[in-house]
Amino acid sequence: MQYRAVGKTGIKVSEIGFGCWTMGGPNWSTSNGQPIGWADVNEDEVLAGIKTGIDAGVNHWDNADVYGNGRAERTLGGCFRKLGVRRQDQVIATKVGHFKGTAAFAYEAANIRHQCEQSLRNLQTDVIDIYYFHHGTFVGPTVEGKEHDFLHEAAETMRSLVKEGKVRAIGQSAYSEEDFERAIPVVRPDVLQNKANMRYDAFIRPGGKVPALMEKHGCSFVGFGPLDQGILLDKFDPENPPKFADGDYRNNRKDMLPDALRELKPKLGRLKERFGPSTEALASVACRFVLAHPHVCSTIPGFRNARQAACNVRGGSDAPLSPADVDFCRGLFA
Repeated sequence: MQYRAVGKTGIKVSEIGFGCWTMGGPNWSTSNGQPIGWADVNEDEVLAGIKTGIDAGVNHWDNADVYGNGRAERTLGGCFRKLGVRRQDQVIATKVGHFKGTAAFAYEAANIRHQCEQSLRNLQTDVIDIYYFHHGTFVGPTVEGKEHDFLHEAAETMRSLVKEGKVRAIGQSAYSEEDFERAIPVVRPDVLQNKANMRYDAFIRPGGKVPALMEKHGCSFVGFGPLDQGILLDKFDPENPPKFADGDYRNNRKDMLPDALRELKPKLGRLKERFGPSTEALASVACRFVLAHPHVCSTIPGFRNARQAACNVRGGSDAPLSPADVDFCRGLFA
């Protein structure tokens, strides 16, 4: 396993980190009732997956307060305790922004502080290594119901948490270039996060707005979804499309429907011809594609068990993709 720097912080993360969203199990949005979680998990299997990752050199764990409304954080903290993990050897990231509790808006200063303290307790730690704003929508209602821009006070609250020693590095996740453009000069994050894979590389593709922002402000990038929730592993049959449990976010994905899966089959076939047909080979090339981009410090596939964890870490030991391979992968899904 190789390690890369997070911005200018001195923190180094494994090129393959583990995303912890799946560890939260089923969940639903409190605002619209839509599923925002995953199928339920077996905590013994998660424990085995975490051990597999650690044994392979994984030191980067990406969580959020909204993943199972704290369950994923509690599970990670509990598993580290059971495994006797040396806390100083691991880099724990978590996020605030989608779970507002009783606050009118998640980015109110008091709620950021409350969620930070709750995450520290859930994770059984004294410091959050990377604390992200989970989205870039800083405009929301105040207690009086009027819209208010929380960007500057949220950023100041985050910097105060750093000064107090509760947070080591600041992260910004967002879902549009415009949100990144607006937030980065104010938040001054050390690292950005969003989806990045062969099918969707807009935020890391050289020449784009976000890479230019990272160059200007000295940010790194963490790419989630390198396997596109299993789509890039060719694990779903369009003639027998997947069915997911209640509370599983994938129920909302049109990419999981038969026509979409059928359209992808020939492209995945070409990927197999070039890099190998096994699940491990496909996972490896998917992760290495993301890692081939400038500014990317880590990619964070999800996992549910030791088998998936072992598959994920393959990309940390295989040789980097050549420029020709990167161009092939990008062109295949353009």
